[in-house]
Amino acid sequence: MNDLRGKAVVITGGTMGIGLATGLAFASSGAAVTLTHKWGTADEDAIRATFEAAKLAPPDIVQADAGQDDDMLDVFRDIARSHGRLEALIANVSVGLVVRGLDDYEKRSLFKSIDYSAWPMFSHAKLARDVFGKWPRYIVGLSSGGPDHFYKNYDFVAASKSVMETLCRYMSYRLLDEDCRVNVVRSRLVRTESLRATFGRDFEAFAERFNMKRQFISCEEVANAIFGLCSGFMDGVSGQVLMVDRGTSFVDNVMRLYEERGELDV
Repeated sequence: MNDLRGKAVVITGGTMGIGLATGLAFASSGAAVTLTHKWGTADEDAIRATFEAAKLAPPDIVQADAGQDDDMLDVFRDIARSHGRLEALIANVSVGLVVRGLDDYEKRSLFKSIDYSAWPMFSHAKLARDVFGKWPRYIVGLSSGGPDHFYKNYDFVAASKSVMETLCRYMSYRLLDEDCRVNVVRSRLVRTESLRATFGRDFEAFAERFNMKRQFISCEEVANAIFGLCSGFMDGVSGQVLMVDRGTSFVDNVMRLYEERGELDV
């Protein structure tokens, strides 16, 4: 198993939801965790209290806009003063316009989503290479089911996640001779404020009417999958898009609803 004690791990958008759960997973193995956030999006005292309650070393919490390479360059330079390499880069940030119809389709909005939700997986990794002289040993991007399944209002986020997943495969090929593994973790729906802002605050209750509660994945399940990719046990895995869904993608169809029709309250 990879000994992560004292090794540097950066998680962008790491102060809530999946990012925070991922930070806790790495801290539990002794990693030196840095969590980034955009201005005004984090309660730093509450985050430190969460780590303290779990008897974990406090993370470095840094204000840095994931869409601005200069901000991330400063983050990496600070880490380089005490670490010879960035062990893991977790590209967790996702930004996208809520699209309610074709009138919302604007090129600049699509490009902004790509700038925040896809491109940083590469651009931040390259910045780390420039600062540390080596690529991160592990690069993990966060995706969703949007590229393959219709998600309401999700047009531009889904498109940017498709870009991320494609870049993952080609980055892995081009880094074959480096000590670097590039993967993307997808998940089904996670109960976060981002989900509620995108699909509406009544979506979860609606889904549960159709016995779909089991399709909601916890932040911790996604975080454990990310950690597993960086644990040393999965070093033969690179260029992959891994789905965290408890197998529900296979059975999420009309046939399952028909099979369970007696249990549904509709």
